[in-house]
Amino acid sequence: MNINKVLLYGNLTRDPEEKALPSGIKVTNFALATNRTYKDKDGNKKDTTEFHNLVAFGKTAELIAQYMKKGRPMFAEGRLQTRSWDDKATNTKKYRTEIIVENFQFGPSPMGGQGGGTYTPSQTEGGPASATDKSAKIDTIEYPTEEINPEDIPF
Repeated sequence: MNINKVLLYGNLTRDPEEKALPSGIKVTNFALATNRTYKDKDGNKKDTTEFHNLVAFGKTAELIAQYMKKGRPMFAEGRLQTRSWDDKATNTKKYRTEIIVENFQFGPSPMGGQGGGTYTPSQTEGGPASATDKSAKIDTIEYPTEEINPEDIPF
């Protein structure tokens, strides 16, 4: 059995860019930054940031382009895909690894609300969803109200 699954929670590094394929299917490109805090061998606290390129299609792409902006938090679930093309200017082959978004969840609202919603494409959707498609399921989630101290985490 093979598994190609990516789970990310981070902040958008730029506004999503929505385009349409010749077939009419919407495509949205955006990037997420994820942070990692750890202690080095001397016990000093270190922070690192990773940047991830993501691509969404169909109704997922439309929702992300409509509601997400630079700096907003987001949870994304998807798969890795690497594409390649020939760069005619330098006569070299170029590669780009991206995360194809399959499900996502909005992060907390910047207005301090508990908001957030999950979008999972319906299993019955055969093709791209239209703007009037009511099969999108949006649920609210409850976030913890107490602050978590990173020093309390045992790893």
